[in-house]
Amino acid sequence: MAHDVTAVNVMTGEITKRNYTAEEVADNAKNAPTVEMKMVTIRQRRDALLHETDWWSLADSPEMSDAQKNYRQALRDLPASVDADNPVYPEKP
Repeated sequence: MAHDVTAVNVMTGEITKRNYTAEEVADNAKNAPTVEMKMVTIRQRRDALLHETDWWSLADSPEMSDAQKNYRQALRDLPASVDADNPVYPEKP
């Protein structure tokens, strides 16, 4: 198996390594986040990024630039256009 488990004895400082057992590999696979769970996390991050820029659209703020409008639109489009395993968020102008 490719992954090692590293254990450190805090009393002696001794470091030991071993491979995952088949049972540990199976447990890790069972507990891996689902696509739905990943999408919830992506939406939460997207919502936080949108929230940071909400003030851009207030009546007493300067008019939004095209770059700001495009950024906010890209965030709103994000859940439909993102790879759940490798989300890429638009860059804030």
